[in-house]
Amino acid sequence: MISVAEPWVEAPLKRFVDDSRVTFALLIYPSGQVLGQSGFSRAVDVMSAAALAAGIYATVRELGRTLDGRGFRDVFHAGAKRRLYLAEAATPRGTCLFLTVFDEQSSLGLVQLYFEELRTSLAQMKVQVPDAAPMLDENFEVELNRNLAMLFGRAPGRRSITPTS
Repeated sequence: MISVAEPWVEAPLKRFVDDSRVTFALLIYPSGQVLGQSGFSRAVDVMSAAALAAGIYATVRELGRTLDGRGFRDVFHAGAKRRLYLAEAATPRGTCLFLTVFDEQSSLGLVQLYFEELRTSLAQMKVQVPDAAPMLDENFEVELNRNLAMLFGRAPGRRSITPTS
């Protein structure tokens, strides 16, 4: 099942998940604000993954700047049973982070191939860009809770796609 907080990410995210056969997928802003997710069943797991992804991204960007003069864009970790891939994607709303977890049913090459398609789709989306307001303003917690409620069906306006297979 795919849940989104912003409808413009729905189709590209669904296509990525269907094609790449990943276990989890999470699209967030670098601040940790969630745009869409697939595979998570609890809001606390989404919040934890978003916070960890934002922290990992900030750390590896700075590490890359220190070592090479420019930040790293992609991170891959191979665990014993699951693999993690974290990368950035440009969108009309700014840079987003994409975290995905996959197992032996997929491969890093397959995930990277379909992520490039996702990256291209997101960059070409026609979305209305809101007035430039800081992401971490006084309403951040309210917005975070609203987005999580939408993702997990506890608020009006929720959008989700259920698998048809």
